Amino acid sequence: MKLNESNYITRKATLEDLPSLLKFEQELIQTERPMDKTIREGNISYYSIESFIKSEEIEVIVAEFQGEIIASGYAKIIEDRHYLKHRFQGYLGFMFVKELHRGKGVNKQIVDSLILWCKAKGVYEIRLDVYDKNPQAIKAYEKAGFEKHLITMRLDARNH
Repeated sequence: MKLNESNYITRKATLEDLPSLLKFEQELIQTERPMDKTIREGNISYYSIESFIKSEEIEVIVAEFQGEIIASGYAKIIEDRHYLKHRFQGYLGFMFVKELHRGKGVNKQIVDSLILWCKAKGVYEIRLDVYDKNPQAIKAYEKAGFEKHLITMRLDARNH
């Protein structure tokens, strides 16, 4: 069966979605560990998803396909650096799409929903982080209108 954007429903996450979202978070961590030597081993968590869902300053969106949650993302309004032209930015994170549904426009649907939420809050500067070793994600974000802006570099001084 060929899936397309019209097969997916995006909506605001609820606390009932928490079990699925916690699984997504662990899958995301497993995907990112090989890209980031600084992520600790063992059982970790990136987010406080329950508090995100309850927050007025964070919007968590999920995508469903035939009643199953298959993707997620959030936008958080944060105060930006004092010297920039904008005072606030919408920061996007927790972008996850189950493998079967990747490449079908689901991520763009979630991003578009999050951007609309930011705009409704009067925030027009939208940012996100993506690993340079994740070309598929970079391509997806570029398709959604993002452009590369800044490179974060690191050095492990123990080896220097």
